[in-house]
Amino acid sequence: MTTYYYALASQRFLLEEEPLEEVLKERRRYYHEREKEIDFWFIKQPAFLEAPELASVNANCPKPSAAVVSTDKVFITWLKLRLEYIATGEFEAPLTSVSDPLASLAAA
Repeated sequence: MTTYYYALASQRFLLEEEPLEEVLKERRRYYHEREKEIDFWFIKQPAFLEAPELASVNANCPKPSAAVVSTDKVFITWLKLRLEYIATGEFEAPLTSVSDPLASLAAA
């Protein structure tokens, strides 16, 4: 099992009110310079929120939601400090209720 950490907010907040695109672009550049594999993903309407274990998180998040998911807890903690008005948490996958931790409910 892998532990995934997330930073969660409304899509509007992450895409329009915060410079998230710039933050992630800088993070990708940083990883590339250090030849580190990308361990974070941006997901619109993350499917992991449908897991029964995350029902209260899902109920309290503005819709449509979006999340940055990572296997790096420190990165998500840093995002929380950088963006402030986001929810953070973690879950393990794969589980019956979370078969694909990076799946989206958004129409392609």
